Amino acid sequence: MSKFAGALALLLISVFQQPAASRLVAARPVVAFAKQPIRTGAEQTAQYVPYLKGKRVGILGNQTSIIGKRHLVDSLKVLQINIVKVFGPEHGFRGNASNGAHVQDEVDQATGIPIVSLYGAKRKPSQTDMAALDVMVFDLQDVGCRFYTNINTLGDIMEACAEAGKELVILDRPNPNGFVDGPVLDMKLKSGIGEFPVPITHGMTIGEFAQMINGQGWLPNNLKCKLKIISLQNYAHTLGYTLPVNPSPNLNTQQSILLYPSLCLFEGTILSQGRGTYMPFTVLGSPELKGKYSFSFTPVSLPGKSETPLHQDQVCYGLDLRKYDIAAFRKAGKININWLLELYKAYPAKEKFFDRSQSRQIGNIDGLAGTTLLKEQIIAGKSEQEIRKTWEPQLSAYKAMRKKYTLYP
Repeated sequence: MSKFAGALALLLISVFQQPAASRLVAARPVVAFAKQPIRTGAEQTAQYVPYLKGKRVGILGNQTSIIGKRHLVDSLKVLQINIVKVFGPEHGFRGNASNGAHVQDEVDQATGIPIVSLYGAKRKPSQTDMAALDVMVFDLQDVGCRFYTNINTLGDIMEACAEAGKELVILDRPNPNGFVDGPVLDMKLKSGIGEFPVPITHGMTIGEFAQMINGQGWLPNNLKCKLKIISLQNYAHTLGYTLPVNPSPNLNTQQSILLYPSLCLFEGTILSQGRGTYMPFTVLGSPELKGKYSFSFTPVSLPGKSETPLHQDQVCYGLDLRKYDIAAFRKAGKININWLLELYKAYPAKEKFFDRSQSRQIGNIDGLAGTTLLKEQIIAGKSEQEIRKTWEPQLSAYKAMRKKYTLYP
């Protein structure tokens, strides 16, 4: 491509863009830009493409890494950015791997760029991987939950960059679940579904969370990662955001994305959350609830989504939440734990309610909740108000700490 063609491509992608938002954007009234379109970090190419020119670039991305309707990698190749390697998280670089499935290294068929899996034999780039790079770019759409593994991948990438002395460029994206709620993780329960002492919904974008990882000293050996954050424009945590691309195979609707913080807790129970259907994380049920609920669904094997779902080929009875008012979560700033209380009360064999032996899904209720108390409280018949009181003072302390790292109002 000629220099003129490359410059023209950059102009076409960058047209009408404004400078990246900074910490000063937090002082702007939300109403001043509430009606303006949110601009992601990736869309603001003028803020980072010149910086990447002439460098050997690694990109951590997946199917959500887009500029408009085009993948970030494809767009940057047109702009003659030297992408040496692409790194894929859980579900793979193109987002077609099932939940928890190991992903192998491969070559991207569309570009010929080597893809290094970070959800297979290793969880972070090796020293050899990092030696081939001058800079790493991180662009993933997160959903704002502690047990969604993108923030774990962020920590791993930051650690690898810090060890290698390489800078991490973060192309920030909105958090669709922008409120803060839930018990703060007891670090005695640290696992692959909870690596940081944050609530279930942490209320941070990826860029903000990266600053918190650095600021709180959560990287091992007192490491600090050099960050360059391309901030969002016209964004506030109180604003709703509809994801343009599904973040993973079983979060396939906006309804499921906003129900996910509440319904993923059921991964620690014997109830199906709709895996093995085309409406995952919008329904709840079990064969044992026949006669107690009229709504039913039947999980089946769905390659690429759920090959061996819980209660496969069995009719499950329970709750249909596909029309639940998901705006209620943002208005209240709370996850819904009443569904757990209701379905435990309705389940006939209560000693089996938290039994995960029938499921191949990782995690249990303690790891998902981040505390051993929730299971005990549900069994004891505690009310929502009584349960919420035990989330303090840790939850309020987290909210206060979080303010030090927010980029947006």
